[in-house]
Amino acid sequence: MTESTVPTLTANKRAGIDACADSHGVIAALAIDQRGSLQRAIAIAKGAPATPDELSEFKALVTEVLSPYSSAVLLDAEYGLEAIKRLAPNVGLLLAYEQSGYDTLTRMPDLMPTWSVRQLIEAGAQAVKVVMQYDPDDDDDKIARQKLAFVERVGSECAANDVPFFFEPVTYDRRIRDEKSIEYAKIKPEKVQRTMLEFSKPQYRVDVLKVEIPINIRYVEGARANTDNVIAYSRSAALEAFHKCAAATNLPFIYLSAGVTNDIFVEALELAAESKSAYAGVLCGRATWQDGVTPFVKNGNAGLRKWLETEGVRNIQAVNAAVAKGASSWRRLD
Repeated sequence: MTESTVPTLTANKRAGIDACADSHGVIAALAIDQRGSLQRAIAIAKGAPATPDELSEFKALVTEVLSPYSSAVLLDAEYGLEAIKRLAPNVGLLLAYEQSGYDTLTRMPDLMPTWSVRQLIEAGAQAVKVVMQYDPDDDDDKIARQKLAFVERVGSECAANDVPFFFEPVTYDRRIRDEKSIEYAKIKPEKVQRTMLEFSKPQYRVDVLKVEIPINIRYVEGARANTDNVIAYSRSAALEAFHKCAAATNLPFIYLSAGVTNDIFVEALELAAESKSAYAGVLCGRATWQDGVTPFVKNGNAGLRKWLETEGVRNIQAVNAAVAKGASSWRRLD
């Protein structure tokens, strides 16, 4: 992709995306907007419900220690406002607009009821992000139309406020309960490809797609993550999946870590680099910091800080190194 393929971007939107990218135009961003999943992780580790103060302090410490290694940080306005104050200089800020969780029947998201795009910008956001569960094969036409309209509305609100819209569609299939299964792995590349194609249409006004790795590397033949030789794809088929998904969009797109371990995410990024398909970077969350929850619960802020300054930094540097080998500038994806 070249810069000329995104002619609808205004100067302010370009500046917002640039603020989230490094000097090479690559987005090497840290995600710490998790709410429900972080609450559950802390509660499991401590054997009691997580408090709002615990979530806020965890996010603030992760941001303080790891943002110097990031081009941007994705936070939320519910528990992340203190963390905004701890951002390293010249690091971009994305803020999440959706509520945590979704309707379990339809997987329909909701926006935070007391926030608007304008208010997120006033809180410091240089870009706005929304995540939505999406099945391109959903046979419930009403739900499918509601989801498409939802994305259009957010895109229009971001356009009206002249701020970049980072959209994160997470695929699923209503007939397969386990998205980590080999059954889902076999259909995932086409799901991701068709989803990227859909939300690249101009009516959604998406500026950057935040997408899944199009394969489950745990089922790639010969992958380090494939520990039992259960195979859904040959290596060549996995590489082809990266190509097909990259060809499905004229928008810059970045990969999300989807809660996998750091080693697995890094290996997936290595495969992306091997495929030589253009992508603009990552927004990596739990793969970087999730193992810090236990030291935080056991030893408080000091325990988390020590873990972040050692293991956390190693994790984010490993992701950054993998991104450097394969990502291209968001302005000039070839």
